[in-house]
Amino acid sequence: QVQLVESGGGLVQAGASLRLSCAASGRTFSAYNMGWFRQAPGKEREFVAAMTLSGSSTYYADSVKGRFTISRDNAKNTVYLQMNSLKPEDTAVYYCATKTWGTPTSLWYDYNTWGQGTQVTVSS
Repeated sequence: QVQLVESGGGLVQAGASLRLSCAASGRTFSAYNMGWFRQAPGKEREFVAAMTLSGSSTYYADSVKGRFTISRDNAKNTVYLQMNSLKPEDTAVYYCATKTWGTPTSLWYDYNTWGQGTQVTVSS
């Protein structure tokens, strides 16, 4: 069983950047597709970005396309989410998650293991 720990969240002003990290321990990290999701208060968990286990393909929600970049370093067992040009509507708890079969999807219930989340707050 893999364990995931997110970090890098914080309070920033609109237009700023943050880089989230998700460190994995346990089983072979390179065997997992990885996803980032977020959940704002009173809202459902929503897809942000995902990457195949090899890193060859990436997927983004329309709301973050062109601003956010997902990447992974399999040697460090870490996946990243670089967030640029942040907007107040990006405020949420951000979670990373693993998907052990098939290809990445935008459906949170397709993912198996989740981290505890990291808070991102963007002020206007």
